[in-house]
Amino acid sequence: MAEFVSREWVSAFDRGGLSRRDRSGGTYQAYVPDPLVGRAFVLDGLTSADVADAEVAITRLDVESTSLANTEALSRLLLRAEAVASSRIEGLEVGARRLLRAQAAAQFDEPSSDVTATEVLASIDAMAAGVRSVSQGELITESALLDVHRRLLAGSRLAEHGGRYRDQQNWIGGSTYNPRSAVYVPPPAELVPALMRDLVEFSNADTLPAVAQAAIAHAQFETIHPFVDGNGRAGRVLIHQILRRRGLADRVIAPISLVLATRTRDYIDGLNGYRHVGEGDSGAAIAGVNEWVGRFAAACTKAVADARVFDARIVALIEDWRARLGSLRADSTASLLLPHLVGAPIVTAPTAATLTGRSFPSASAAIERLVEAGVLRQVSVGRRNRAYEAAEVFAVFTDLERCLANPDGNTRLPSRPVPR
Repeated sequence: MAEFVSREWVSAFDRGGLSRRDRSGGTYQAYVPDPLVGRAFVLDGLTSADVADAEVAITRLDVESTSLANTEALSRLLLRAEAVASSRIEGLEVGARRLLRAQAAAQFDEPSSDVTATEVLASIDAMAAGVRSVSQGELITESALLDVHRRLLAGSRLAEHGGRYRDQQNWIGGSTYNPRSAVYVPPPAELVPALMRDLVEFSNADTLPAVAQAAIAHAQFETIHPFVDGNGRAGRVLIHQILRRRGLADRVIAPISLVLATRTRDYIDGLNGYRHVGEGDSGAAIAGVNEWVGRFAAACTKAVADARVFDARIVALIEDWRARLGSLRADSTASLLLPHLVGAPIVTAPTAATLTGRSFPSASAAIERLVEAGVLRQVSVGRRNRAYEAAEVFAVFTDLERCLANPDGNTRLPSRPVPR
C-alpha cells in the first residue's frame, strides 16, 4: 500500500548564514510507493486507444526508417536530441551547434571550459550506452542502469556518486537545507534497493503494452528517485530500454523527451497524479495511472510525427547535396560521407576517415570537394584546430527542436528555450 512515512530530520546547521527555518530539524513525510510486481493495472478505453496509437507510430517510424540510407545517422541525431532534451528538463540548456563543437574539441584532446556542454555530452554517452545495453527480448539489469548513471555523472563534481544508489534522503523543491518544506520527498534511502529490484523485475515483464509499461516504469523510477543527482536523465534512458526490449524501437530513437520538456507542467502534474495514497486498486490509483499513461502516450505520438517530418526533410537535403556535387561515384569517399553528416554535422578529417572507412588523404579530399559544393564550411574548434560544419543540418534540426518546443507545432512561438 502506498503511503507517507514520518521521518525525523536532524539539521547539520546550527548557526550562521541560514534562517531558523532552514537550519531547523523536525518531522517530515516521505512517500513510499506500491511495488509494481503483482499489481493489476487497469487501462480504460481512452488510455488504451492512446497507447495503441503511440505503439503503432513508434513501430512505423522504426520499420519505415530502415529503408532509408541515412537510418543510422538519423538515429544518432535523434539520440543526441533526446539526451539534450532530457538534460533541459533538469535545467541544463545547450544548443546543438555548441554541443557538437565541444564534442569535436574533445577529439583533439582540447580541454573544455564548457561545463554545461560536458554534462550534456555525458548524458549522450549515458543514453547511448544504456540503449545499446538492451536488445529485443533481452533483460534490463540493475547493473546496466547503474552503469548509465555512472556515465551520466562522469566528469562532474558528483562523479563519486555515479553508479550508486543514494544513502541519504533527497527531496524536490522547498529549502535547500532540509526536506520539511519540500514539494516532494522520495522514499527513505534504506528502501531504495528493494524498490529498484521490484522496478527492474517489472520492466522485464510482458503483461502490459510496451508504451504503458515504459510510462509506468518511468514514473516509478522518478518516484523512487534512487540517485543523489541525475534521476530525470537516467529515468528517461529506462523509457528507451523498455521500448527497445519490447521490439518497438530497435533502430530509431523517438525524441520523447523533446515533447516532455515542452509540456513540463503536464509532466510534473502527471507524476504527482500517479503517486496515489492507499491501495493500488483504488479508484484514485487507477485514475492517476490512466491520466499519466495517456499523457505519456500522447507525447510519444507527437514525437514520432515530428521525427517523420524531420526524416523526410533530411532525405530531401541529402538528395540536394548530391545534385550540387554533380557526377559522383556511389563508392566515392564524398558520397559515403554525405549520410554520416546527418548524425555528425561537425566533422574533422580524422573523423571523416573513421566514418567512411577510408584513408586520411581520401577523407581530406572528400571534405575539400564538399566545401567547394557548399555542403560543408570550415569552422574553428578549440584554439587552432579545423573542423567542418554542415550548417543546413543544423537548420533542419533547429526546426525540429522548435516545432517540438510548442504544443501546437509552431516553430515561431516555442514555449521553452530553443535555438534561434
